[in-house]
Amino acid sequence: MTATPPARLRSWLFAPGDSEKKMAKAADSAADIVIFDLEDAVAPDNKAQARQMVHDALAARADGRDRLWIRINPLDGPYMLQDLVAVMPARPGGLMLPKVNGRADVERLDHYLSALEVVNGIAEGSTPLIVLVTETAESMFHTSDYKDAPRVVALSWGAEDLADSIGASSNRNPDGSYGFTYELARSLCLLGAAAANVAAIETIHGDFRDLDGLKVRAEKVRRDGYRGMLAIHPAQVDVINAAFSPQEEDIAEAQAVVALFAAHPGAGTIGYKGRMLDRPHLSRAQQLLRQTGS
Repeated sequence: MTATPPARLRSWLFAPGDSEKKMAKAADSAADIVIFDLEDAVAPDNKAQARQMVHDALAARADGRDRLWIRINPLDGPYMLQDLVAVMPARPGGLMLPKVNGRADVERLDHYLSALEVVNGIAEGSTPLIVLVTETAESMFHTSDYKDAPRVVALSWGAEDLADSIGASSNRNPDGSYGFTYELARSLCLLGAAAANVAAIETIHGDFRDLDGLKVRAEKVRRDGYRGMLAIHPAQVDVINAAFSPQEEDIAEAQAVVALFAAHPGAGTIGYKGRMLDRPHLSRAQQLLRQTGS
């Protein structure tokens, strides 16, 4: 069985796996995907307790469990297998795999998951993955390797762990923008997702009080080709959902472009509102309409 991407993937809200209150609040939010975090948000001494709490939070919600995902710990650390054994019986909607070094990590996780799915009566191959593809220096050289990778439905990137991996003292320029290496990571994630035909998901906006800045950034990366964004606070969800939802005028424009080419099936270029449109314009219009189900 092939893992199915979420119907909506605009907002991906993290909640620490050792906080019942925060997990419940996230699950009750308008986020398209909620990620119960067993990795960075949980101290080593709390990992075991967090696994049980995440399992119980999943088991308590029979409805809508497909939008409740888990960020497990990295494959090369001591906690990942314990995470999987604890949470898979509760049938999470999907998993986030952090700090990959390349495609081989995904393939290894696929083997583990197949065994645990069979043991727990879950359709083999059905648990989807979002992969963080820029959190280690090595991973930056493999962002194009995920085409047809098992279970992968989305790629995202991270700047904090990448800075740690390369020994940088900061990932920001003096004006607060990301430095070149981290803008490169964003671009490589986008290109890798396009090559793999999966969704590109933007990394977090760390200041959850800066909703205006979040809006500007989310709208910018959506224009670039990103399809959603990670969130660290419920207050960010509505802003992200709005930014990644095509506006009525965008939908109307896309419908007009598709109709125009349908009326002239042999045309390579067509004049429209004072400008020339070609086949890439048609492709972008069709992609936008697929996002909305139009």
